[in-house]
Amino acid sequence: MKYAIVEDGGKQYKAVEGSSIDVDFYPAEIGEPVDLEHVLLIAEEGNVSVGMPYVTGARVQAKVAEQVKGPKLVVFRYKPKKRIRRKTGHRQKYTRLQIESIAIQGSSIDGSKEN
Repeated sequence: MKYAIVEDGGKQYKAVEGSSIDVDFYPAEIGEPVDLEHVLLIAEEGNVSVGMPYVTGARVQAKVAEQVKGPKLVVFRYKPKKRIRRKTGHRQKYTRLQIESIAIQGSSIDGSKEN
């Protein structure tokens, strides 16, 4: 199984080829390509490349699959014995990215050349 640990928006995600990840909102259209260049680790069946802090020349190519919203969070603030109550909610926007390929310096991790 080929996977990479990428950093985006101060968070780390495990990106597996063919799967999808939900990252913070990107103002991009559906189907638009996105390159994640802050790759911390790449692994494939025993071959592991660890960056300090990033793997040089590594790139994870993805495309925007859809724009989604997270679950609703209810925020309830109150002051006891004062009749002050305030109820609000929030839904975070996320961008779902479909991982297409994981590559190091123009070639994939298994050594085949990409064009």
